[in-house]
Amino acid sequence: MAPHHPEDVRVKAARTPRRAVAAADRTRQPTEVRRRLIVEAAVPLIAERGYASVGVRDVAAAAGVSVGTVTYHFGSVQEILSEAMVLHIERYYAALSEAAEHATSAAEALRLLIDALFTEDTDRHWRMWFDYWSAGDQETDLAFARGQAERYEAWHGQIRALVERGVADGDFVCEDPDGFTVRFAALADGLALQRLRQAPPLSTEDARLHLNRLVAAELGAGR
Repeated sequence: MAPHHPEDVRVKAARTPRRAVAAADRTRQPTEVRRRLIVEAAVPLIAERGYASVGVRDVAAAAGVSVGTVTYHFGSVQEILSEAMVLHIERYYAALSEAAEHATSAAEALRLLIDALFTEDTDRHWRMWFDYWSAGDQETDLAFARGQAERYEAWHGQIRALVERGVADGDFVCEDPDGFTVRFAALADGLALQRLRQAPPLSTEDARLHLNRLVAAELGAGR
């Protein structure tokens, strides 16, 4: 049947190209690219609102896609948020590792690491880190647990490698690198939590001071 009004033709003709363009866009954007865009959009949401306060609609709006697109690529909002946390953490510690690698000595590298752990800008990182930590207690997905364990092991490995490098170069004296690593990481986490809660108040300078004192006491650095 012919359309009753000329504008009906214009409307139908206009819709066809839009569908064709959308299909072409989907062809040019493989699954990995779309997943990455969605995950990238989730990172600042977690930083601003917290892991538990971000929903699939929030992520879709931030990524500029439909809710259906998000649910097509991810099985749950937890999957999105988990990948977003991993992306942020890997970027953060990759930057720390790069700085340490360019240091002239293990002692300097450890000082740079401590300086980078506590700045005004790292409060955001620590909020995300503790959100990720807490999520591990509630998550039943084995892949999530494995990923979280890998993040912890990578962090401990970075600290231990610096200690072993310092011992080999004669900068440090340490008979138990593993034990020092545990204490250093635990103190850093505790100071970060106190820094965020401010109960009692803790400045970034004092947080660094406590870690440097541990290094001096256990490794002989700075003596």
